[in-house]
Amino acid sequence: MDRWQIKIGAILIIASVITYLIHYEVYRDSYNIYYWLLMNIAFVFISVLMVTLIIEALLSRRDKSAMLKKLNMVIGAFYSEVGTSLIRDMSGLDTEVGKVRKELEVKNEWPDKEFQDAAERIKSYQYKIVAERSDMRRLGDFLKQKREFLLGLLQNPNLLEHEEFTELLWAVFHLTEELGARKYVTEIPESDLVHLANDAKRAYTLLVREWLSYMKHLKDDYPYLFSLAVRTNPFNPEAVPEVK
Repeated sequence: MDRWQIKIGAILIIASVITYLIHYEVYRDSYNIYYWLLMNIAFVFISVLMVTLIIEALLSRRDKSAMLKKLNMVIGAFYSEVGTSLIRDMSGLDTEVGKVRKELEVKNEWPDKEFQDAAERIKSYQYKIVAERSDMRRLGDFLKQKREFLLGLLQNPNLLEHEEFTELLWAVFHLTEELGARKYVTEIPESDLVHLANDAKRAYTLLVREWLSYMKHLKDDYPYLFSLAVRTNPFNPEAVPEVK
């Protein structure tokens, strides 16, 4: 507790005591003073219940809802700037993507249950990234251009409210750092290529999971953005932004 808060508390207590003393000097009625003092103390417990357990919980829920809405804007910026392109590139390196592509071709008419079912189905999907050295160089070149953008997102303290997205950002940033640390990616040994492929797989897995959640958010809150996201779906090889 700060010093000024202690001073204000002491002043208020003294003011209360003085008020009771004045009341006694004027009316000489200690019974009513004790009676109402006890009544007010009894009400304190109800007041604490109302303020801390009910009102504060409602305010906290409202604040959290507003915070998550702002975070979804950040997530949208991430997928627009980095995430969607990464999914498109990495899905091209996923030799098993054909098994899950249809599951992720989100449609405009998808109900909530379809999103839930798709999320459950991709949990059991086994991602398999098989990359050449040239693929890793291309990924490295792309992520190098986005490094400052990723750093800016990681510095956002509000991201602590969204652990899954924070985990995704760290996975992508780790891949960025790994690829940037190698001077000549095209000359790395096979063992190192496998290591980088595993880092890419970790980022890709989280990218897909959060992307599906983000698409659900767009459908619920921003249908016009959802329409564009469906038309540019990275899992749909025939997707085009033009409305047909």
